[in-house]
Amino acid sequence: MHGLYFVLISPHGLMRSKNMELGRDPDTGGQIKYVVELAKALSDDARVDKVAIFTRQVVDSKVSEDYAKAVETVSENFRIIRLPFGPDKYLRKELLWPYLDTMADRALQFLRGSGRIPDIIHSHYADAGYVGARLAGLLGVPQVHTGHSLGRVKRQRLMAQGTREAVVEKQYNMNRRVEAEEYTLDNAMLVIASTHQEVEQQYSLYDHYDPSRMRVIPPGVDFNRFHPPDKNWQVGNIQNVIQRFLRFPDKPMLLALSRPDVRKNIATLVHAYGKHRQLRDASNLVIIAGNRKDIQAMDKGPREVLTELLLLIDFYNLYGHVAFPKYHEPDDVPTIYRVAVLSHGVFVNPAYTEPFGLTLLEAAACGLPIVATEDGGPRDIIENCHNGLLIDPYDADALGERLFEAITDRERWQQWQANGLTGVKTHYSWASHAQHYLEQVDTILNSVPQHLASSPRRAKKRSLLTVERLFACDIDDVLVGDEEHLQVFLNRLEDARGKVGFCIATGRTLKSALEELENWNIPLPDVLISSVGSSIYYGPEMTEDISWAQHINHRWRQDQVKYELAKLPGLTLQPKAHQGKRKISYFVDSKKAPPIKEIADKLRKRNLEVNLIYSHNMYLDVLPIRASKGAALRFFAVKWGMPVEKILVCGCSGNDEEMLLGDTLGVVVGNHNGELELLREAPRVYFSQGNYSLGVLQGIDHYHAF
Repeated sequence: MHGLYFVLISPHGLMRSKNMELGRDPDTGGQIKYVVELAKALSDDARVDKVAIFTRQVVDSKVSEDYAKAVETVSENFRIIRLPFGPDKYLRKELLWPYLDTMADRALQFLRGSGRIPDIIHSHYADAGYVGARLAGLLGVPQVHTGHSLGRVKRQRLMAQGTREAVVEKQYNMNRRVEAEEYTLDNAMLVIASTHQEVEQQYSLYDHYDPSRMRVIPPGVDFNRFHPPDKNWQVGNIQNVIQRFLRFPDKPMLLALSRPDVRKNIATLVHAYGKHRQLRDASNLVIIAGNRKDIQAMDKGPREVLTELLLLIDFYNLYGHVAFPKYHEPDDVPTIYRVAVLSHGVFVNPAYTEPFGLTLLEAAACGLPIVATEDGGPRDIIENCHNGLLIDPYDADALGERLFEAITDRERWQQWQANGLTGVKTHYSWASHAQHYLEQVDTILNSVPQHLASSPRRAKKRSLLTVERLFACDIDDVLVGDEEHLQVFLNRLEDARGKVGFCIATGRTLKSALEELENWNIPLPDVLISSVGSSIYYGPEMTEDISWAQHINHRWRQDQVKYELAKLPGLTLQPKAHQGKRKISYFVDSKKAPPIKEIADKLRKRNLEVNLIYSHNMYLDVLPIRASKGAALRFFAVKWGMPVEKILVCGCSGNDEEMLLGDTLGVVVGNHNGELELLREAPRVYFSQGNYSLGVLQGIDHYHAF
């Protein structure tokens, strides 16, 4: 029996398993480390068979070639999969939104090729939440989500600092982000948070806030990398780099290590240090703010932060008191903490907001006390570890006083160090995180969503990722009409479960189709093509295929089409229940209405490109030019990697014609309309003698399809 298979999704930033470039930019920070460490911890657990991280493939001369590799094998059961979507070049996360549906499609294709369905999809941050919700809906598997930071909270804080709402929206695409977060919270069965404050004060700002689906599981620390200095510890070159800045390098270090991001609030720390004469005399300030070659060539955000820091160092004349290295390797980070420990210094995190703060745990694991912002993660960490102080990130004067107290009370410093070493091992190991995480996963895997549990038509597990072929048919006058043979068909379909997928392709709207299926006690299909091909839905949740909707919206001007057709005789709009966002349906009086070709010509002359579907000699469906049941079926086939020649299609009327032609295996039931007679000479179309479901069964036997 297979163990669990986890797919973790994290689209933005630069993701690799070794030498992570943390601090390179605002997108390559703690989240990247969290996702990789979580994947490693899960892959080490005996209950887990396979872990994959889905991220973005980046082919860009400005970044390492590592990020262009399609697959990075980290261990026997852990891989990083880089999917191509959007431009090749590296993009910040705010620019990725237009390409996320493509990521979902590429992920689907990859999973189809792998032949295995994940047990859990775990999304990280809002962009991944959107992709994860789509994938989870398509595959019918549970979604777990970790927000890392939340858009509503960020917007509040930026506006509290005086940033205009229009600027926030332009810079951060905030409305799209918040919309994605709401969508994710509506779909995720489990939300993992790092702190109670995150659940109670941050997620509670959302319309789809549901604390019953939220669990606090703090992340862990890699104790193999982060530990106190011992007698065998070798001081690295980074110590020499730091000491070259300092007049008296043996003084206690005030260490700040973060990305050069305005939210990290490093400038307030420099103000606190520069204004406090006794603090300057008693300590050195060491700022590790990412890596830089030429500040002027950097993106606007990091450029402004680093420039401000240099100007403040000059303003307070802190030369010889502040170390501000240009470059450090990822492997230097544990050394930096240990150097600070040996100096009897403290780690300082003055960020305006800190969802968790992995660097605080790393510092504690090395034996370094912490002074941190009174927000989010630091509250829980200090409450659990009792290894430092909380500060107001907006009060530079108070920060200076607290730092001076922290480094001058040696007895308290030693107690903080001991508390931190004990507390971090007790509360923040990755093994413990994985244990609690898997307990929660077991709960959701063994549960059934309430809205599905109450449905007698809940679909049995038949994943489109693993089926070998697809059966597709219309409802009216094809599948239904003969109750006895319909039941025979449903029994045979059940026997073929796991090998044959089930698709309904109908002119009905989604609501109408579902009602009709329920009337005849037909289980939910794996795929439902509705409104004559203008919408595609998947799985028990009936998740809409957004990619198809976007594809067929090309040049679709519904209001203008209605306006022009209202001028023609013999056309009467069908009731509202039969209309759709991408479908206009009419009753046709053939004695009064112009020929279909003439209607098409009139619309074309008005520059209105449409697809006209005429069926049963009385119905006209007007669709976007790219839409039809046949086109939708082939779009599905390409997206899911299903060979068209392994799709059996059953139909009875003109709106089925396109599905029946080509390489599909076509079946026309005995009670078909005369408009399909022209297909009798088609090489892959079989005309059954039986009507309704009997004709369907005859077609299945003719092709040995099941």
